[in-house]
Amino acid sequence: MPFDFRRFDIYRKVPKDLTQPTYTGAIISICCCLFILFLFLSELTGFITTEVVNELYVDDPDKDSGGKIDVSLNISLPNLHCELVGLDIQDEMGRHEVGHIDNSMKIPLNNGAGCRFEGQFSINKVPGNFHVSTHSATAQPQNPDMTHTIHKLSFGDTLQVQNVHGAFNALGGADRLTSNPLASHDYILKIVPTVYEDKSGKQRYSYQYTVANKEYVAYSHTGRIIPAIWFRYDLSPITVKYTERRQPLYRFITTICAIIGGTFTVAGILDSCIFTASEAWKKIQLGKIH
Repeated sequence: MPFDFRRFDIYRKVPKDLTQPTYTGAIISICCCLFILFLFLSELTGFITTEVVNELYVDDPDKDSGGKIDVSLNISLPNLHCELVGLDIQDEMGRHEVGHIDNSMKIPLNNGAGCRFEGQFSINKVPGNFHVSTHSATAQPQNPDMTHTIHKLSFGDTLQVQNVHGAFNALGGADRLTSNPLASHDYILKIVPTVYEDKSGKQRYSYQYTVANKEYVAYSHTGRIIPAIWFRYDLSPITVKYTERRQPLYRFITTICAIIGGTFTVAGILDSCIFTASEAWKKIQLGKIH
């Protein structure tokens, strides 16, 4: 007896003359196909879309930075001449730099009456501060006006990622134009290291920060008022890491198979129940007639 390979067919075909189409079955079949299409498109959108997950850990993420953090500062002082504006940097490692000028520029405002300071500099990964003041000026003004607007203060690489909403420029837009002109301003920053890793594995290092501020009038040992804009910072030991991930292909295929198989199975059960109930109702009606 010749071997019949067709015995392994688990999807046996039913002859068409043994099947019976119904209106209910047609409606369920159309709804079933529409439902499958909807779920398929939803899963396809999720498969194409890149997911960003985050985690927290204790570590220094950017070990190749040499213990430095790049800082970008952009601030306007509309009532202080540019020759009086200076940036000072100091920290707990003993750094004390007065009148930092590298990678910085001063842009006159209000016909020279004011100044916009833009600077790029680095700080050590230890607690410290940097401040905008008149300390580096050759002659101190009688009534320095420290009212200001902060356009940008950011640390590390600039992250422009749609799915990441963090405080990377928390002081951007800070307006102190209506403050006491002779007042000093203290911005106390808590800097949080942040790592962003894209799908290719490339990492970018940035820093988020929270800020608290206070305003006060400070007097020198001679009794003069010498205001300044202080940015006092400390680093958090916690690192936030964002990682881009995409759903693996095998999971997408498994989900699609589950959607198609499950929908057809449930629809078949529903159609069978409706057909059986319909046939039973017809028999009841025929029994009443006879």
